[in-house]
Amino acid sequence: MAPDYLSGPLAPVPDEIDAHDLEVTGALPPELTGRYFRNGPNPRPGEDPGHWFGGHGMLHGIRLRDGRAEWYRNRWVRTSRFTDDAPLIGEKGLDLAATQANTHVIRHNDRILALIEVGLPYEVTPELETVGPCDFGGKLTTGMTAHPKQDPVTGDLLFFGYGFFPPYVTFHRLSAQGELVESREIEVPGATMMHDFAITENYLVWLDLPMTFDLTRGMSMPYAWDENYGARIGLTPRAGGVTRWFDVDPCYVFHVGNAWEDEKGRVVLNAARYSESVFTGLWAWMGGADDPAQRAAAASSATLHRWTLDPATGRLGEEALDDRNVEFPTYNDALTGRASRYLYTVGDHGIVKYDQRSGAASELKTGGHTGEAVFVAAEGATGEDHGWLLSVVTSGEASELLVADARDLTQVASVRLPRRVPAGFHGSWMED
Repeated sequence: MAPDYLSGPLAPVPDEIDAHDLEVTGALPPELTGRYFRNGPNPRPGEDPGHWFGGHGMLHGIRLRDGRAEWYRNRWVRTSRFTDDAPLIGEKGLDLAATQANTHVIRHNDRILALIEVGLPYEVTPELETVGPCDFGGKLTTGMTAHPKQDPVTGDLLFFGYGFFPPYVTFHRLSAQGELVESREIEVPGATMMHDFAITENYLVWLDLPMTFDLTRGMSMPYAWDENYGARIGLTPRAGGVTRWFDVDPCYVFHVGNAWEDEKGRVVLNAARYSESVFTGLWAWMGGADDPAQRAAAASSATLHRWTLDPATGRLGEEALDDRNVEFPTYNDALTGRASRYLYTVGDHGIVKYDQRSGAASELKTGGHTGEAVFVAAEGATGEDHGWLLSVVTSGEASELLVADARDLTQVASVRLPRRVPAGFHGSWMED
């Protein structure tokens, strides 16, 4: 029997295909002219990576133009791990190019990058062919988080790399022109799985949480919950200075929603928060463990949570915003680091939209396994939520690219895809 991470919605596809002139139901907004790319792990036939996160990265792309869906194609990212079975940590030490590149795909300064947090990004073409690893002219000497943040004012791309050995966390800033112009260490006590972070107008927001690295746990996924590590959130001035740390209740966070500074100068951070019991059970299930408790944890998820951090007084506030299972929070990226009202998440039955001003929530039930909902602003948008949500939805062996109106969550169109797309991680809309 195949483990759950190779079965059902997570089951990999065996090959690469191309298809043209895809069937569209409803009406695609003509302004959606560009490409939707999504990344996720997809081992080759016969491979078992030992953990859901260990599969080779596969990109799925859909080309939209003038109300038509011109093509679908999928391609493995041809990293040295994929082509040569190169180890990330070998006899010669750390090889930052030997990764799976399986977590996210973004575009910055017309360069398309497939990302994974433990190594270098891999550049790909608009047709999803692999160009190769990218170290920005030799300046990037750490991994690159799969969740960089683009400042909507400066156009700079802010990101970090975490390491297995000191320095454990390094902050980087890429200019709007694609040049690595700043790198500085962020001091933390040990190596942890720091998956995401946030920015505000004046701060970098760090999540230093108790998922620690230890090679004695084996190379397939050497992270585990460490109750002795503690849990804290840090604020580092973007202009430079000392990080202020705030102890928080033990938890784990894969994905933040957004962060901003309120009228009192406090930092507000929203994120999908896991309790220790849910996360440890889910983590074991992702690695193939199979018992009733772990299956129950896998059926649970994170819940929407808020921290309010006051750098002036050192005071911290924590509150649960909802009790439903949600993940993959997204928002209008034009408000990254600034106060935002709407948040889109994936729930048990589809897409959940939160109005963070009123506390109201609404839901679009999709009838299938729903992927991250990527927000695309409408042409001439008149409000924060005036735009479209793009999500890959899979039911059995059929997948579609769903397009919904972000204001009221009504479905406006669906593109029938030529094959089942396995459940994956993150994607981006890349306008022409």
